[in-house]
Amino acid sequence: MKKFWSLMIALGITSGATLQAHEGMWLPMLIKRLNYEDMKAHGLQLTAEELYSVNNSSLKDAIVSLGGFCTGELISPDGLMLTNHHCGFSSIQSHSTVENDYLTDGFWAMDRSKELPNEGLYARFLVRMEDVTEQVLAELSDDMSEADRQKKAAEVGKKLAAEATKDSYYDAEVKGFFHGNEYYLFVYETYRDVRLVGAPPSSIGKYGGDTDNWMWPRHTGDFSMFRVYMSPDGKPAEYSEDNVPMKSKHFLPVSLDGVQEGDFTMIFGYPGSTDRYLSSFGVSQAIDKYNPTVVKIRDLKLEIMKEQMDIDPEVRIKLAAKYAQTSNYWKYYIGQTEQLKRNRVLQKKQKTEKEFLDWVNADPARQEKYGETLDLLKKAYASTDATVKGDVYLFEAGLIGPMSPLFAFRMDRLMGRYFSMEDELDKQLKEADSKEKKEELKKNFEEKRAAILEQVRGMAEDHFKDYDETTEKKLIANLWQLYYDNVPVDQQPEFFRYIEKKFKGDVSKYTDKVFDKSIMVNKERFMAFLEDPDDDDFEDDLMRQAGADLIAMYFGREARNAEASEMMDKGYRLWTAGIREMKPDHKFSPDANSTMRMTWGEVGSYMPQDAVFYDYYTTLEGVMQKEDPSNPEFIVPERLKELYNKKDYGQYADKNGELPVCFISDNDITGGNSGSPVINGRGELIGCAFDGNWEAMSGDIAFEDQLQRTISVDIRYVLFIIDKYAGASHLIDEMNLVTSAKEVKEEAQPEKTEASKM
Repeated sequence: MKKFWSLMIALGITSGATLQAHEGMWLPMLIKRLNYEDMKAHGLQLTAEELYSVNNSSLKDAIVSLGGFCTGELISPDGLMLTNHHCGFSSIQSHSTVENDYLTDGFWAMDRSKELPNEGLYARFLVRMEDVTEQVLAELSDDMSEADRQKKAAEVGKKLAAEATKDSYYDAEVKGFFHGNEYYLFVYETYRDVRLVGAPPSSIGKYGGDTDNWMWPRHTGDFSMFRVYMSPDGKPAEYSEDNVPMKSKHFLPVSLDGVQEGDFTMIFGYPGSTDRYLSSFGVSQAIDKYNPTVVKIRDLKLEIMKEQMDIDPEVRIKLAAKYAQTSNYWKYYIGQTEQLKRNRVLQKKQKTEKEFLDWVNADPARQEKYGETLDLLKKAYASTDATVKGDVYLFEAGLIGPMSPLFAFRMDRLMGRYFSMEDELDKQLKEADSKEKKEELKKNFEEKRAAILEQVRGMAEDHFKDYDETTEKKLIANLWQLYYDNVPVDQQPEFFRYIEKKFKGDVSKYTDKVFDKSIMVNKERFMAFLEDPDDDDFEDDLMRQAGADLIAMYFGREARNAEASEMMDKGYRLWTAGIREMKPDHKFSPDANSTMRMTWGEVGSYMPQDAVFYDYYTTLEGVMQKEDPSNPEFIVPERLKELYNKKDYGQYADKNGELPVCFISDNDITGGNSGSPVINGRGELIGCAFDGNWEAMSGDIAFEDQLQRTISVDIRYVLFIIDKYAGASHLIDEMNLVTSAKEVKEEAQPEKTEASKM
């Protein structure tokens, strides 16, 4: 019956109108002014102060920037954090071995002493934000070049950040918005001891794999769990066995009520990047040049990695995270290109630009201010059209295709410092005026060189941990051959001329020599070199030279494209200011830039095309329907099948006895929002966002109000996997599980906790 009513609503047969997605990733401090009344009208029951407050505990205090690449949310008073499985994937992989394969089997710490530390992973909380536009713009002038404007803005921002964190352990940054038309200061508290608590097996956490990625309907239990730790005195600290679980300033109650069509939802998180103000010229370049080039290169990279991963279980674990990262945006660019065309984004952009031009030409003052805007953008893209493919090859095939070039560059910097110290010592010894001073200089010299070598050894251990030499050799031979064959000579790195001269352009023969001789591509050779480093041998190393050439080209792009960058930066600054001035009554949201944002919307089904209807939720029944034991993307664990057959869902089933798995809502999110909490009108957690839908993959450039959907794992499926599947009920006991009935009962009780009040 529920599915019947969903269909009726989607077709507009009931009195309700078809849902329209709510565009906007809004800054939390502006919610009260821009969005609060609309949110209340659609079901929000909290005050603006309960959403964002500087002086009191608020919902923002439960939201985590996880490692700068994902979002998490606190769900217990003791720092327990929920995020996506794919956000925790690298951490899970780092603890996995063939003997203890947590990627395949899952991991659950049955007590806190078993929770696993993760070097380099951090949890960052927003303390406050502040509009500093006036302070920054006061230091800028119209006669500055765009490069000078950006340099001065960075200087002012750095000063404001330093003032905001003086005499504190906080960190801060100032970021530009609306292409340099506004600036905001963000102050953070950063915790660097974040431990893995639990993760389902990949057959649940990645169920559907690449096939289902970016697709609806979805049946993926995309979640993992971490815990944030602090020092015994309550401050952020590096990992230590003495650290204790963080005391959450605020954590989200967890709702067992589930979702219905039209339910209010809001998502807080740290979306990474959107380009909603992109011009039609930028859209054309993306469709015709940039996106297809990325896909072509990653196609080949994935094929090579997959072949080696299928051969060897150890290689599969080593390369798992890199493969997943490569694959995710390989499919993203396929989908974005397809939907930019299907959703006629180019034509929509051109229409808006025509309206803008008419508006500008209707007033001499506007002509003076904005007359050059579109011409600047047109010329900028025209001047980069010839090099955009070469730039993609430089990055995707050259620098990050194989692992060795960036490793070689980092080693070159450190070892260059190591070797140059000898000349510095000789100079200092000549100037020293006593034997004691000379001995002191020599001692300091040896200590500093030893410290560099120790740092190099540590970086090498980390690099080679997830390195497979056979795969690396195939990647270099094939990706660099593709680079050599498809990019004009004047856009190629210098060492390609060596390949041309010595090996007649046969990169595989060059690769054979590299892997016979280079210390950068073999751990044993590299570690042996460190026992007695030789400057000449290091200088002649072929991979060192390749890495240096590629990096030189990469950093040289700024100088090569300086004129185009100047036109593009000015064009977009004027375009963004002008379009906002043209529509003074429209609420414009800034592009995502990894700062905290809030988006609100509603749960809702949709019709992606004629005669196709997608309901708003999926169940465990769909997991079983997709099962394919011959396909590793659709294997269902035996324990899950056992629970399904018994219908042993506990308190996590819906009122019809079904176990919900995922649902969709029309919130506006993007990459970086992975792991973000989906929250109901009472401030309770109902899901964990992990993806967008295929039909709206142009949404980072142009929001599709009829099609845009956020895909989230239902919190009841998360709880079911933790409790019934994994038997980790001690984690459930930490949470504050609530239902609407329980809320009504508790409202009359004076001892009601702050966490359940919201």
